[in-house]
Amino acid sequence: MSIKSKKNLFEADKVDKIYESVILSFHGVEGFDVYNCSIPFSWDGKEYIYGRVEKREEWARSWVRLFEKTGIDDYTLVKDHMIYQLEDPYISIIKGEIILGGTHVRKRSGKIDTYYGYFYKGTDLNDLVYFTTGPDYMKDIRLVELSDGKIGVFSRPRNEEIKKKYGCDAMIGFAVIETMDELTDDVIQNAAPIDGIFAMDEWGGCNQAYLLEDGNIGIIGHQSYKDVVDGEELAVYVNVSFEFDPVTFEIKNKKIIGTRSCYPKAPAKIPSLVDCTFTSGIVKREDGRADLYGGIGDSMEGRITIDYPFSVPLK
Repeated sequence: MSIKSKKNLFEADKVDKIYESVILSFHGVEGFDVYNCSIPFSWDGKEYIYGRVEKREEWARSWVRLFEKTGIDDYTLVKDHMIYQLEDPYISIIKGEIILGGTHVRKRSGKIDTYYGYFYKGTDLNDLVYFTTGPDYMKDIRLVELSDGKIGVFSRPRNEEIKKKYGCDAMIGFAVIETMDELTDDVIQNAAPIDGIFAMDEWGGCNQAYLLEDGNIGIIGHQSYKDVVDGEELAVYVNVSFEFDPVTFEIKNKKIIGTRSCYPKAPAKIPSLVDCTFTSGIVKREDGRADLYGGIGDSMEGRITIDYPFSVPLK
């Protein structure tokens, strides 16, 4: 069954699956949108989130900035903090260090020339150190610490070679490294592909990876396809989850956990993104459910409360 058909079935039954639905508020960056954020995280006794900050009428001219939680679904800019020239931030905790990643867009003569992942690390949020760059034309590189202390690396190649070989527009790859010093563009580029995630003409990626108690990895990601509605070509993005065995590469329990219609109404940056929610990740709740965060229409960040999506608890 296509992801479009699965989306239609999910949305027909979503009333019983979405317990809360809100838009996050951000202060200190008036006149700018904040969207496609990292997951919220705690560090040194405070709660934070990294957000992509950009004016509504501009494109590929964004910054990543740090916000501190100041209320329920309410965040305020941390002033005088490092400003990163990145898009779509994400964080991982690897061996006691914060790893911050995001997409850096390079331009030549005013036009986009390429883009690649930048990575920073450290234990002081005020002094994260840039340490490596991912391959050209690759977004959605994600990291997770494994049960044996090694580091899992998820890649996301998207090119004509992938299209010709697999039929889908992108693949997710996986590799294992011993230390962060081994995170090179060669390792990421040559990560072994994981079959069976995307169908013909689909694309997507891993947005946040979680170590599960059984040693497998819980993935919160996005799956995408093109559609035409009322003559408008849309890029449809949905939130998905699945469990991945890093030894056998087996995938199980794959499902849609959120779509754009699950979040509150809000304007899209451009018409083609009216059915787009770019996944951030989940935060486990004390009541056993999970808060799923996602950018909506490249203009705002939303949160919905869902049932915990994995069959095994987080490690």
